[in-house]
Amino acid sequence: MKFKNAILSLSVISSLCVSAVAAKKPNIIILYSDDAGYADFGFQPDCAEDMKKLTPHIDTIARDGARLTDAYMSGCVCSPSRAGLMTGRYQGRFGYDNNLPPGAKNGVSLEETFGVKRLQGMGYKTALIGKWHLGYPANMHPNKRGYDWFYGLLQGSRGYYPMTKTTPHRVILDNDKPTKEEGYVTDRFGDAAVKFIKENKAEPFYLFVSFTAPHSPNQPNKKDLDRIKHIEKKGRMNYAGLIVSLDDNVGKILKAVKDNGIEDNTLVIFTNDNGGQTATGANNGKLQGKKGTLWEGGVRVPWAMRWPEKIKPGSVISDPVISLDILPTVIEMSGNKVSAGWKLDGRSFLPLMTNEKKSLPQRTLHWRQHGSKGSIALREGKWKLIHNRKEAGAKPELYDISKDIGESNDLAAKNPEVLKALLEKMKVWESQLQEPLWGPGSPGNEGKKKKKGKKDKKNKKNKEKAVK
Repeated sequence: MKFKNAILSLSVISSLCVSAVAAKKPNIIILYSDDAGYADFGFQPDCAEDMKKLTPHIDTIARDGARLTDAYMSGCVCSPSRAGLMTGRYQGRFGYDNNLPPGAKNGVSLEETFGVKRLQGMGYKTALIGKWHLGYPANMHPNKRGYDWFYGLLQGSRGYYPMTKTTPHRVILDNDKPTKEEGYVTDRFGDAAVKFIKENKAEPFYLFVSFTAPHSPNQPNKKDLDRIKHIEKKGRMNYAGLIVSLDDNVGKILKAVKDNGIEDNTLVIFTNDNGGQTATGANNGKLQGKKGTLWEGGVRVPWAMRWPEKIKPGSVISDPVISLDILPTVIEMSGNKVSAGWKLDGRSFLPLMTNEKKSLPQRTLHWRQHGSKGSIALREGKWKLIHNRKEAGAKPELYDISKDIGESNDLAAKNPEVLKALLEKMKVWESQLQEPLWGPGSPGNEGKKKKKGKKDKKNKKNKEKAVK
């Protein structure tokens, strides 16, 4: 009898342990590249020929999970994109249309709550490794916005090799302590991510790896030069070197997830912060535009994700998804609910990941840069509306993205009713936004530009006199 009771007790304990493991909140890892081209990853159907074999580790994420065909960021440059993703809200709602200038005294408003702060309260261990670019003052430091551990730089970019003279916002910090200048930056971020995974594998965690690669300067790791020597153009070759190092370190992180036994309970998302910067070597394939524009080439991004036993390997998700959706998705995955009081603009794509639904109800996605006089765009279903308002004589243009991903055939004149309806939606959305707090379109900025213009004109005259 005692033996039977002991067996029964062990069975109950075993069952409880299994239930506990099953009920454990999933880990979240976001792998975020910087300025990469839409056609520069092997998992993309129209990957550029010279890049097809350079991203084997990143490609496994799509192979073992899903590739998103219509994925977007909420901004077309680095800092606004991060502001939208981190808060789950259109960054224009809090005046964040433009990149944060070096040394600025502001950042994401302290009235905005970062999603990671909410995850902290739900029992998640949190870390941001790499680029911050969301505020320099002490009260806007990553540790103050919801990250238990920060290992990275506050500014938007830096060189990849040790700097001979560091600056407070470009030196790599361990929380608030400057670290020694050593090693290759992308490797340092990959190693830090592995360290965090090893130390926190026993509890649910949210890890945001914000690589600086392949943002300029184009300084490939010298050990990778043989792998990119097939590329003739030097700028493109050096850019490809940054992608190679990025992929190596993604591989390092994926291996750590597997080696620490948490692969089945970890969602990994790989994506990029905005459209590719073609000026430094990126290739956006069929897309028009690049980083800094609201054409598809400025806001549509490569995106792959895996979550074993939840996402079917080799899946393709064609519903439009935007970075604002990451926060509500993660909240739902954790077993919690999004509060209406948070006023999020995104929605959960969990039903798409798990194949519970093939598509979600149609909605309108929006973009704006440089305030109420700058470019503005929206997408609804197959339609993309864009108005580059700062261009002389520019009119609203309408494209059928389902047939014309390169935005080459303006259909505005042929679809006046569609144009009218979408312009009204655009107007309503923009009425909810603030003017930028700094940079182009911000109050007083136009005056500065005019003043600068007069100064430049005066300097030009002085130069002409000197020549004479």
